[in-house]
Order: sequence, then C-alpha cells, then structure tokens
Amino acid sequence: MGWLTSLIIGGIVGWLASIVMKTNAQMGLIANILVGIVGSMLGFWIAGLLGLGGGGAIVGFVIALLGAVLLIFVLQKLGLFKKA
Repeated sequence: MGWLTSLIIGGIVGWLASIVMKTNAQMGLIANILVGIVGSMLGFWIAGLLGLGGGGAIVGFVIALLGAVLLIFVLQKLGLFKKA
C-alpha cells in the first residue's frame, strides 16, 4: 500500500510543480510522477541538510513541492523542459 500512496502523492506533487513552473503542457502522467517522487527526495535531502526535518504532513508536502519545483528548474536549465 505504501508504494501506491507514493505514486499518488508523487503524481500530485509533480503535477502541482509543473503548473507552478509552467511546464504542465509538456509533462504527462509518468513525468509528473517521476518528477514528484525524485523532487520529493531532493527536497527532503536539502531540508535535512538545512536542519528543517521536523514538521507535520503539510510541511512535508510543501518541502516535497519545493523539491519538485527545484528539480523542474534544473531540468529546464539542462534544456529538457521549456517554459510555456
């Protein structure tokens, strides 16, 4: 059940991040899930380095979203996504 929850939350996080970064038209379901999951890991890794590990579900969701936005930003700079 945990992997299914990760896929659903990852998809939502990736979709919201793609809307924020205006790459939604370029990304499909799989890309949203991958960006959401990898971006969440990136966000929590950076938050841990900064000592921002604690918090509740809402703080965790915001950290995941910020990580996914950062990942899309990096992918844009590498030329994989273009701003619409």
